[in-house]
Amino acid sequence: MAEEIFSLSNEVHLLVVDDGSPDGTATVVKEIQSRFPNRLFLHERFGKQGLGTAYIHGFSYAIEKGYEYIFEMDADFSHPPKDLIRLYAEAEKGNDVVIGSRYCRGGHVKNWPLGRILMSYFASVYVRMITWMPVKDTTAGFVCYRRKFLQELDFKKIQFVGYAFQIEMKFAAYRLGFKIKEVPITFIDRVAGASKMTKGIFKEAIIGVLKMRRASLTNREYYRKK
Repeated sequence: MAEEIFSLSNEVHLLVVDDGSPDGTATVVKEIQSRFPNRLFLHERFGKQGLGTAYIHGFSYAIEKGYEYIFEMDADFSHPPKDLIRLYAEAEKGNDVVIGSRYCRGGHVKNWPLGRILMSYFASVYVRMITWMPVKDTTAGFVCYRRKFLQELDFKKIQFVGYAFQIEMKFAAYRLGFKIKEVPITFIDRVAGASKMTKGIFKEAIIGVLKMRRASLTNREYYRKK
């Protein structure tokens, strides 16, 4: 994954946030860092602190270091690295949140069983019904954020660390009036790694959407940093 990302542009940097993964992620990153000096970074944390906190850790690092465009993506090749260029191009046009979308016009899902596709698709339908967000793929984890959105977002207001985290980030951008754009991608079932999806994470998303909507219902600026 690192090699493919770095082949796209010399300006791309990669941060890996590892919470003591038993698969040896940190060890592998350390082994290849010498091949990509000043481009590949590793932050190790202790204990399983949740996907959402890892992303926020990365966002905070990117803001501190002055990056203008910040991407999140899965490292199992379900998100095609080459599509980073397409997300970047849309962000350069002035869009604040650019989503690699499975469910907008032109988007596709490959190698998923029908049941999982339906669960994922109707989860996004449910989110749109509750939040009124004009986003087709509300649970997408392949996203480019412009710095100005992340700078204005109060990370302490983001409640969820699992599946609902992706929804809440998009909802916060929508409520704060930032420009959101979906770019169609072909999502391919993971080439490597194992899914971290659990019933508990899915339940968090279902209930979390209602909590998000209620928290910001009377205050559109709820997610903005004071």
